[in-house]
Amino acid sequence: MPLRELLGDQVLDLLLERSKDGKGGLRLTGEGSMLGELVKAVLERALEAELSSHLGYGKHDPVGHGTGNSRNGKIGKTVQTGVGPVRLAVPRDRAGTFEPVLVPKRAGRISGGLDDMIISLYAHGMSVRDIQHHLRQIYEVELSHEAISNITDAVLEEVRAWQARPLEAIYPVVFLDAIVVKVRDNHSVQAKPAYLAIGIDADGEKHVLGIWLAKTPLDHATAGESSRFWNAVMTDLRNRGVRDILIACTDGLAGFEDAIHAAFPYTTVQTCVVHMIRNALRPVARRDRAGVAAELKKIYTAPSAEAAFDALADFTASDWGTKYPQAARVFEAAWDRFTPFFAFSPAVRKLLYTTNGIESLNYQLRKVTKARGHFPGDDAVVKLLWLAIINIEDKRARERASHKEKTGKIKNSPSTARLIEGQRTIGWREALIELDLAYP
Repeated sequence: MPLRELLGDQVLDLLLERSKDGKGGLRLTGEGSMLGELVKAVLERALEAELSSHLGYGKHDPVGHGTGNSRNGKIGKTVQTGVGPVRLAVPRDRAGTFEPVLVPKRAGRISGGLDDMIISLYAHGMSVRDIQHHLRQIYEVELSHEAISNITDAVLEEVRAWQARPLEAIYPVVFLDAIVVKVRDNHSVQAKPAYLAIGIDADGEKHVLGIWLAKTPLDHATAGESSRFWNAVMTDLRNRGVRDILIACTDGLAGFEDAIHAAFPYTTVQTCVVHMIRNALRPVARRDRAGVAAELKKIYTAPSAEAAFDALADFTASDWGTKYPQAARVFEAAWDRFTPFFAFSPAVRKLLYTTNGIESLNYQLRKVTKARGHFPGDDAVVKLLWLAIINIEDKRARERASHKEKTGKIKNSPSTARLIEGQRTIGWREALIELDLAYP
């Protein structure tokens, strides 16, 4: 039965009257509000039911005489809820053996709605201080910095399980990309890259395989892009069940090639074409970027490595190449790691240089991390990035489900499509046939 019919007009009218403030408006949340009173009534009723179950008899039931335990009044307690602070009258028993489940002893808040809200706010990039201010201003809830941190830390176990989950034996393609975050490390705030590995499995579906941060600042001997760091990442992948990676697409990471060949000897390392284009266009004036980009496209869409070399020579000798020689140098410096994908047909090449999904993921994650000044440690970074990915995927899934429920049709649009997890790779069937021949 709907709550509206269950309560009836008379009860609702009384609740409305009691919830009006001095100006005639409604106080829906906060101490003494309408929702607060409802929560109080429901919780106290539930606590009475819990005590009856514990004692084995109901209130005023003569069966309880001579049982050795009975009700012993009530004690006042204020708990924080999703609608603000609520003052409860918690029943007690004489033997002191009653342990409420719904409102545990020494618990200062009711988990569920409030915890979920805090985790959601955190996943959207709000700092602990921002969450404190939001709860105080909107819900009149006072929670300490430590309490909020403990709530968000509760997901760390899930994060660690996700980071250690078994992976597929073979990933035809793995992309490695990074976003830079500020982390307190060695008693100072350092800019550190958080690396994300996105793998395409044999079914053509994309998955975030893991998130890794170096344990030391970048200017240190064992920084993020060192062989030691990448050896640890590759060892982690092998320990989780990965036996081979056909093509690894990266941004020319120092120490990466040696590390991946030590773990996966036959992997082809391909420099990410998108990163190369971005680096080549960095010194180009905004008004000239369209023209320069059109000329650079002739290089990476050439039919062969030899034709690409000729296109690069033509660009270097052109007016654009003379004006922006740094753009050509980007390709020249990475030529050996840039050309491997010319051994494949356009189906596989497009797979390697079309990284819109990864770029979209990084864009969403940067929006979340940008609001956070700096992080107290590496775990906090991984926790937030994981929560942000889950939050975005869940939001899009809800929007798809809502649209299907309303229209009976599946909505396919950039705003509701899977961001990464489970996203299908376009043109995968043709690419898989070619990869199967190239890597028997």
